[in-house]
Amino acid sequence: MFKRTLSAALVFGVAAIAPPAAHAQTNCAPRDVLIERLEERYSERLTGGGLQNANTLLEVWASDKTGSFTVLMSRADGISCIVASGQSWSSVVEASVEEDTAS
Repeated sequence: MFKRTLSAALVFGVAAIAPPAAHAQTNCAPRDVLIERLEERYSERLTGGGLQNANTLLEVWASDKTGSFTVLMSRADGISCIVASGQSWSSVVEASVEEDTAS
């Protein structure tokens, strides 16, 4: 449970310290163009996400194969902006309820 909470805090913390909107525009493109690049160049797949508000979706794309990851903010108008990216991605395996109660 702690690992899941820590992972969520890290992802949303990165989104909170994203560059100002004027600077982020240089890293924006139609969502389908960005997704195609993430899939083809980096073997990344959608690993999670959530709504920031009614018009903005936070998405985390990552590759177990290459270790790369990308955090996108996708708007309702179809434009996505890269707010963070990096290497050495590590997926967190959630413990089952039975394991949590046994501890």
